[in-house]
Amino acid sequence: MRIDHLSLLRSPEDGGSLTLHAAVMVDGKVESGVLRDAAGNSFPIRGFIPRFVPETNDCDSFTYEWQRYPDILSAYTGYEERFAKETRWDSDLSGQLVLEAGCGPGSFTGHALATGAQLVSFDLSGSVEQNYAKFGGHERLLLVQANIFEIPCADDLFDKVFCCGVLQHTPDPRRALGSLIGKLKPGGQIVTDIYPPPPPAPHSYRGLLSSKYLVRRITVGMDPERLHRRISAYVDAMWPLVRLLLRGKLGVQICRRLLIDDPRLLPGLEPKRWPEFAKLNLFDMLAPAFDLPATVEEFAEWHRGFDLQDIEVGPGYNGVEGRGVKPA
Repeated sequence: MRIDHLSLLRSPEDGGSLTLHAAVMVDGKVESGVLRDAAGNSFPIRGFIPRFVPETNDCDSFTYEWQRYPDILSAYTGYEERFAKETRWDSDLSGQLVLEAGCGPGSFTGHALATGAQLVSFDLSGSVEQNYAKFGGHERLLLVQANIFEIPCADDLFDKVFCCGVLQHTPDPRRALGSLIGKLKPGGQIVTDIYPPPPPAPHSYRGLLSSKYLVRRITVGMDPERLHRRISAYVDAMWPLVRLLLRGKLGVQICRRLLIDDPRLLPGLEPKRWPEFAKLNLFDMLAPAFDLPATVEEFAEWHRGFDLQDIEVGPGYNGVEGRGVKPA
């Protein structure tokens, strides 16, 4: 972190300001040190990243996932378009302060920085390490490891908030949405999404989602490395059959029933990496501690319950998308 970024941080314990102690500086940035609040609570800085959560937490599977596959999604060329179409924000956000919740390894971070905004990005998992490796040198980025329910920033601070692919992986998605809204300025805009429940037949993804939630009864809580070994062996064994099945529409649906999605939906990903993506995608479905979907109607009701204005909720990239404006 940079010294001037300290003003953006607050104690997740009491919301008060933080002071920096025992700082080790490298190239004008704080590589390590300790942040303390007025009550004496301490939060370490390691590897240039302020840490407000324990090293081991509910997102350990994501830490393992992005350590194992740090760059595969960088080959996918659709994130720029998804960021633009999901947020519907102007391409120039210079002078605005934006919060990225659940940044992961940085799939959207670079596109948010390209708008010219000052960006605060956080994630509960250790994937902040991979994000920092890509974007940590950017002067407009403050990257922290934090909990969505205890965001270490002041309330009513941000002009815009976005949270893509995250809410369903929290223990209480509605409360997580409310936590994000609390950090938004009056008049500020928020964009979020959430997984949908398995749709009725004959939806093309009914088979995949039904199989996922059935198998998750066994895999949730399993050691990530052990689960990954089993998934790897499964995909390797199935791949000759998958290549044949992907030649037809019915075959694609059979593959989804077998928890292997069509890799051709990811433009930019070379065919030689398709089995690798299948392993990543299956691990991403089966490993998370929480996977709590919501219908369009439920998600819309959450937005109304927080008194947002200009609400738009409907189908989207991740299943269900929501947009709203905090009342002035």
